[in-house]
Amino acid sequence: MKDQKGFSLIELLIVVVIIGIIAAIAIPNLLASRRSANEGSAISALRTIHGAQATYGATIGGGNFAGDTVFGSSVGLTALASANIVDSTLGTGIKSGYRFQTGSRPASASTPASYWASAAPTTASGVTQTGSRRFGVITEGTLYWRTDFLGNLQIDDADIRLGTPIQ
Repeated sequence: MKDQKGFSLIELLIVVVIIGIIAAIAIPNLLASRRSANEGSAISALRTIHGAQATYGATIGGGNFAGDTVFGSSVGLTALASANIVDSTLGTGIKSGYRFQTGSRPASASTPASYWASAAPTTASGVTQTGSRRFGVITEGTLYWRTDFLGNLQIDDADIRLGTPIQ
């Protein structure tokens, strides 16, 4: 029996415990990094939407922007994707753990046309949370963020302006 080589049960348990401790430290940081990357992607996508809306309004839209005033709609993104101004992934309204929506108001005799776009995490809480902030952009190009109403996309430009501007 003295010639047997290998690890004892205690040694194997110690290794498993060490691996568990390392995982307990690393996994929350990994999830936070993923949320941060998703938020960065959402901000970038809203900047893309802003440029796309300006292009759409100046060319195809005849001064009006893509979108409608029906909440929860991605008609504006579909129109931008159909015109090949944004990519097909963003045109679906879901990208990198965020749902996107656009809305617009046509020009009238007293006001120019305007638009807004918002991004909300697809999963707003729990371990699988895809983001911890909601973002929005308005016609002027100002980006805003909020932490309240994370799962709510049913907002307009006035609601977006209540957020904190991104510097």
